[in-house]
Amino acid sequence: MAIYSQDWFREHAVPRLHAQVPAEAIDTALPALRSDADLNADIEADAVFKKAEKTRAAAVLVGLLERDGELHVLLTQRSDELPTHAGQIAFPGGKIDAEDAGPVACALRETREETGVAPEFVEPTGFLDVYQTGTGFRIVPVVALLRTGFDLVPEPGEVTEIFDVPLAHFMEPANHFRHSRVWQGRERQYYAMPYGDRYVWGATAGMLRNLHDRITR
Repeated sequence: MAIYSQDWFREHAVPRLHAQVPAEAIDTALPALRSDADLNADIEADAVFKKAEKTRAAAVLVGLLERDGELHVLLTQRSDELPTHAGQIAFPGGKIDAEDAGPVACALRETREETGVAPEFVEPTGFLDVYQTGTGFRIVPVVALLRTGFDLVPEPGEVTEIFDVPLAHFMEPANHFRHSRVWQGRERQYYAMPYGDRYVWGATAGMLRNLHDRITR
């Protein structure tokens, strides 16, 4: 399995990311390039993908930290007590508030709130394709390199654990699975990228698949 270092990422991956916030993040009438419909063609008939007024803007941080010369992806385990997406593995992030200057500001704010990683330790390097969820969120994934020196502090009541997974695991196609489950009365397929007892799936796995597609092409 290949080893992905910070130097490799700067040279080979950053040029393959979007340098600016993609237009479809600003104009929701434009189609998102990635979505929960990627493996479910029939979901395009759902109103959430048709009506821009139902779309809620969000941003997440795809944070990469280097350990012993190898990049790892920072992830959170959501609390089992949350009303939505309880117990799921996710990137730090959330809905873009009116006070946020944009997706990057939102991702930095949410990352600090959820993990304790302050903005001074985060170096944004670009953006993945915008990802539309079946629950109505249009997510801008902000890719960033994390500098060492921060302390991880899970947000009480929202994050139960913060952990990291080698980037190489997510860049290996053999670790990309298609699983399915019934949602709103219909069977839906989704990407899953299990790592040990960590079940990475859904939108998080979909964005990691996008990261793979962009930086390994």
